[in-house]
Amino acid sequence: MRDKKEQVWRRNSEVFEQRAEEYDRWFDQGELFGIERDAILSLTTPLAPPKLEVGVGPGRFAAALGVAFGIDPALAALKLAKQRGISSCGGLGEELPVAANCIGTVFLLFTLCFLANPQKTLQECSRILQPGGHLVIGLVPALSPWGQYLTAKKKAGTPYYKEATFHTPATVEHWLSQCKLTVTELRSTLQQAPGTAITAENSQPGIHPQAGFVVMVGKKE
Repeated sequence: MRDKKEQVWRRNSEVFEQRAEEYDRWFDQGELFGIERDAILSLTTPLAPPKLEVGVGPGRFAAALGVAFGIDPALAALKLAKQRGISSCGGLGEELPVAANCIGTVFLLFTLCFLANPQKTLQECSRILQPGGHLVIGLVPALSPWGQYLTAKKKAGTPYYKEATFHTPATVEHWLSQCKLTVTELRSTLQQAPGTAITAENSQPGIHPQAGFVVMVGKKE
């Protein structure tokens, strides 16, 4: 069973290992990263330290959000994160190398869709959170125009999305409840259609069907 699980996560992270610098350069193209970053920064929930990003990649979000620690299975991406001042180590979301009840805020941004076992990862995030701590999830909703657009890219064999499985906010909220995490804040952004010229956009509270990026905050009971 473990060998099969390792095969899945290696396959899912392979593209980010082999194309780490190419993926890192994507963040400098257009307005998407800024829109998504600003949606997270607009959260009103007080997010306590220490802060950890699971699936930190090259560290773009972590550096922008003041997150000091990161975990990722793609070691080439972690080298870039370290250059941005992020203390990071290799590891899986399903088996976080972190003690229980010691993290104030966990970030899981654009990572849930690439996980071999998203429910297990959410359980792990809950385990390492302090009581009253928060899990911040950023996801592309499966049924949104952007979710359908990226699913089409997956079917077309686009390397970055070939192993991705997108989820609905309702499904994620159900998983969170199973992990003793209560959703306390929601924000939506990127209501512009994919394939068009994307301009700066402010996020809105709640979930909007057309939104291509949703931020969910879960509080540990």
